[in-house]
Parts: sequence; structure tokens; C-alpha cells
Amino acid sequence: MNYKLSPSDLTYLYNGCKFCFWLKVKFGTPQPSMPMPGIFSAIAGRQKEFYANKRTKDFCKDLPDGVVLYGERPVHSKTLKFDGLKNECHIRGRFDVVIKFDDGSYGVIDCKTASPSDEKAEMYGRQLQAYAFALENPENGALNLSPISKLGLIFFEPSFFEQHDHEYQSFRGKAVWIEVKRNDEGFVQFLQEVVSVLDKESPPDSSPDCNWCQYRTKMKNFDFKDVEISHSENIQTQSPPCPRCNGQMTLKKGKFGEFWSCQKYPECKGTKNVGG
Repeated sequence: MNYKLSPSDLTYLYNGCKFCFWLKVKFGTPQPSMPMPGIFSAIAGRQKEFYANKRTKDFCKDLPDGVVLYGERPVHSKTLKFDGLKNECHIRGRFDVVIKFDDGSYGVIDCKTASPSDEKAEMYGRQLQAYAFALENPENGALNLSPISKLGLIFFEPSFFEQHDHEYQSFRGKAVWIEVKRNDEGFVQFLQEVVSVLDKESPPDSSPDCNWCQYRTKMKNFDFKDVEISHSENIQTQSPPCPRCNGQMTLKKGKFGEFWSCQKYPECKGTKNVGG
């Protein structure tokens, strides 16, 4: 089997829950999707439009001289085989921005709408390493860019809100560049670890913090009879007075579902619909 590994799954899903990662890559069963708020997609789209074909000196003084060459392009690496492991892997994904520097090398940049931090840069670094590996080691016919000399993130955190006229408003914030150091040997070792996890017949343990795994476990052990009993007991404690004698009523099941019946039945034949 040739495992398809996406840079985002290697960053978020593998760290978040190896069991869910194993299910997705090996059996094509992803976690239920959580749509990203549209505003983040809109900001990312406007950023890439702004950076297109711009010189680096026009938007980031910390980058070497160069020009934005690509935005939102797919990558597809060659197949990687490890000694002692049964299966292979390859990387497929889509980067944010690639810059061509004046010295002929390239930079892979991700744009993040978030507060900048070294911790986040370290987490996203794996994603950038994956893009760099795929671009320098492409499958036949895939995008081939080498050498990749810079990896990094441009963080944008909206800090100010401005009113320009009666129609237009905007956010304004500082753009912060954080470079990610390459570690090619460490990244290949990480991919070997990933493939060894996927090769196992039994799945890895799920993360105790994974909400989807907690939900799956609870539903597997769920007894709907408990809900019915709980529902009945809850209704029973809120029984209405008998419409005939004003006495206590009890919940019963009849031909057409649940209904209230006077506890004095058959002396009193008072009834009432549930919710009525």
C-alpha cells in the first residue's frame, strides 16, 4: 500500500489523535468535517491576491530579495520506501505561497490569521517541511522547485478596526514573519515513524482529548432504553392534575403512545394527552 499523507494531516491530525489519523489514511474514514468560518477563508484569499507577483521588499523586510511566484499550487512527492517496513508513502497537498529569490532558490510561505508564537511556528513547521520535501522530490510531472532555501510563516493578527466612510470598514494589524528552520533528516525519520504506525494491524490508542473518539465510545455503549426510562421518569415527576378529580396522574402507554391516566382508575377515568 502507498499511503497518501497530506501536510495538514501530518500537522494537525497526527498530533491530535493517531487513531483518527490511522482510520483516515488507511481506510479513508475521516473525522466528521468542521467547516472553517468563512471569514478566515476570505482573509486568506485576499492575502494571496495581495501578495501575487509582489517583490518581497514590498511586504516583508526580513525576507531576501525575490518575487512571489506561485499561490495555491498542488504538490505531489515521489514514493518513499523505508527499510524494514512493508508499505510506502507519498505526500500530496497544496501550499499557500512560493517565492522565487533573486539567487535562484525558493521559499515556501504559509499565511496564518492568528497571534504569532514560536510554539505555533514549530507546529506548522512540519507542514512546511512536507511541502519542501514534495517540491524537491516530486513525482513525475508534478511541480519541481529546488533548492528550497526558506520556510516560514506570515502571521496576521487583526488589532485595529477602522471606519473609512459610510460603507467601508476594515481591520488593521501587524504582519509578523517567523522563519522555520529546515530539518530534513528529522522529517524523514518522522515519516518513517508514521508509516510504522500505519503498518500495524491493530490501531494505535485514541487520544484522551479526542472528542470524536469519546463520542464513538459513548455511542457504542449507549442503551436507548436508559433514555426511555429517564424520559418517562422525568415526565412522571411533572405529572399534571387529573382534569376530573384534581388527583395525581400516572404516565401510561396505550395503543397510540403515552398518555396521562388518573391514579384512581378505574374509579376515576380521567385522562390527558402528554404535552396537552
